[in-house]
Amino acid sequence: MQRRGRELGAPARLAAFAAVLAVVGGAAALAGKATGGGRAPAPHAEAAMSMDEAASAQANGLASVAGGYSFVPARSTLPLGKAAPYRFTILDAKGKPVRDFDVDGGVRLHLIVVRRDYLGYQHLHPSLARNGAWSVPLTLRDPGAYRAYADFEVEGVKTVLGNDISVPGRFTPEPMPDARPSVVADGFTVALRHESLRAGKETQLRFSISRGGHPVPSFDSYVGHRGHLVALHDGDLAYSHVHPEPVGRRGEIDFHTQLSAAGRYRLFLQFKVDGVVHTAPFTVEVAR
Repeated sequence: MQRRGRELGAPARLAAFAAVLAVVGGAAALAGKATGGGRAPAPHAEAAMSMDEAASAQANGLASVAGGYSFVPARSTLPLGKAAPYRFTILDAKGKPVRDFDVDGGVRLHLIVVRRDYLGYQHLHPSLARNGAWSVPLTLRDPGAYRAYADFEVEGVKTVLGNDISVPGRFTPEPMPDARPSVVADGFTVALRHESLRAGKETQLRFSISRGGHPVPSFDSYVGHRGHLVALHDGDLAYSHVHPEPVGRRGEIDFHTQLSAAGRYRLFLQFKVDGVVHTAPFTVEVAR
């Protein structure tokens, strides 16, 4: 909590501080001009930083409106345990439905749905109608608050928008599982190896998948790739969707990614073997 000064009130002290900064800044600018050694940030560096921040905000799924697009669902509540159509529209800045989405791996949009405690993860690909509305059958088997992410690209620019879905019933959130080096998913043992994870630093995540003690010999193409990885930041559920390296060693899928914020993340690896998609969840800790 900020203390009040004995002689100056908070507004007066702030004004005085600003005046001092102005004098110091002015003197530094003059000295820099005189000596040629000024260290003011280059305009292009500031512009690049702003562009990176804007791109991140447009693709983290924290808002339902970003980058001139809006994610507008027809309903925000779905029934418990029953298949129901989930319909929504992506609108442009003029409020008109967007239809010209880029195609990646044969699909135009990924819809990721997960409960806010990271259970019930689903990766879906809705159908686009002529009127610009998207629709997909969605079954949510447990009550609670879910987050839906609409992940798409238009002219190579990625946008991820988020919206909440409610399912009625008593809801007790589950704690996030602790980090473990390996998990078992549908009879597959999946191990994760990585270097020390630090916020904002690019790193490699290597997943080794085996069954019956033997590496999986090959992976089916899943939406144009050997696998998919979604990372959700604990607390705000900021979203990141990563595609893997196109080739890898037998039974391994590698991803290069940069997790921007410190804290815990829930990772969802998906891979396809013998025509079936499997999901392996992990928890990782990212240091500052």
